Amino acid sequence: MNINNSERLNFKLMGAKDAMLLFELDQDAAVMKYINGGKLTSMKEIKEVYIPRMAEYTRAEKGWGLWQVNVTNTQEFIGWILVRPMHFFSEQPQWNNWELGWRFKQASWGKGYATEAAKQIMNTLASTQSVKYFSAIAVPDNLASINIMKKLGMQYLKTDLHQDPLGDMKVVYYQVSNCL
Repeated sequence: MNINNSERLNFKLMGAKDAMLLFELDQDAAVMKYINGGKLTSMKEIKEVYIPRMAEYTRAEKGWGLWQVNVTNTQEFIGWILVRPMHFFSEQPQWNNWELGWRFKQASWGKGYATEAAKQIMNTLASTQSVKYFSAIAVPDNLASINIMKKLGMQYLKTDLHQDPLGDMKVVYYQVSNCL
């Protein structure tokens, strides 16, 4: 699976070799605020928890995984877009409902990069893969992420407890039908 460049960005599927980029991104308390209350991620957590977890859901042929996002002009790494089936780490993954998620460096906020990247990836997957819905979740206070969901055409579904082996949290669910 390949994601073509968008107007300003390029994409590459991430793997274990990208541990330092994942670590670097998670070293800003503002970036981590709505993930875990602002706690920075250690390199040990990246290597022992996040890399193995990412390996579990990465399927290059389907487009599942963390897509590294770089600014084309400078090749600067600014964040990632997550793609995987909703509730992947549960007893009932939703194979036709793919979760989109994002995490971006604070210096890139407010420039439309997350929306541009998510839209490019979503549109590519919508036209090349068999998927019925795209969904996203965020804690209710994360208005910036909720705004991105709306820009992607997603509609509010519900507020509920999202259960995950790394910790449960109350989130809002948004979704859009793949009608391409």
